[in-house]
Amino acid sequence: MADLAVLAERSGWDGVFLEDYLVYQNRTGTPTYDPWVTLAAMAMGTERIRLGTNVTPLPRRRVAKLAAEAVTLDHLSAGRLTLGLGLGDAWDVALANLGEQTDTRTRAAMLDEGLDVLVGLWSGEPFTYRGQYFQVENVTLRPRPVQTPRIPIWIGGQYPKPGPVRRAARWDGSCLFISTNYSAASITQRDWTPEDVRAFRATVADLRPTGAGRFDMAVTVSARQADWDAERTNIKALGEAGATWWIEWIAPCDRPSAEAAIARGPLRL
Repeated sequence: MADLAVLAERSGWDGVFLEDYLVYQNRTGTPTYDPWVTLAAMAMGTERIRLGTNVTPLPRRRVAKLAAEAVTLDHLSAGRLTLGLGLGDAWDVALANLGEQTDTRTRAAMLDEGLDVLVGLWSGEPFTYRGQYFQVENVTLRPRPVQTPRIPIWIGGQYPKPGPVRRAARWDGSCLFISTNYSAASITQRDWTPEDVRAFRATVADLRPTGAGRFDMAVTVSARQADWDAERTNIKALGEAGATWWIEWIAPCDRPSAEAAIARGPLRL
């Protein structure tokens, strides 16, 4: 994985984002490396590309541990970390099968509290928090992140559900997905259209306070189409509509296939 990140940097990509699973999706037995150890290895071999998760399910994490890991990786990478956070997938075996919280509303509340705790711990100042799910009593976590005002946070989740949209507008960016079927057993996604992007951007503009700063919008495509010129036309339209990142998903595969997908480089306009 570290070698693949080096190849990505040499091939002109701008970032590498890992899914955060203990067991990959719902397929027990699929080889799955811990993303945080993997990202540390990637940081050691690269100098330019951004690194991050897309996304980490915060409700199944100890927030203080996640805060420390993120700060450590931010320092190790010299300020190249972007942290994607979400509820976690309903069908993730690391929830129900490992005794974690499965109720969606509860996990949403845990995510909102956890975000506040995470940022509070990153302040480097004495921090206290008393919530329903998280309690912190006068803890000072140092060092602070390299990046200022803090590590960028992108919010994942399902668009156009109001909860993920409101949550994303509060933070630094979004890596939402559009689903035509989402259940406890499976998920079917479709790609974003320029119309989707404009509608989302308009909603975010209404929700964000004036002067809130940069807001990134990452759109993920399931696979690059064979007609690269058509893909570039699509990317241009998405960018003009307001998307800032075009993320090409590479499915788990053998190393030669992964290397080939990365070595061809990103599609640039």
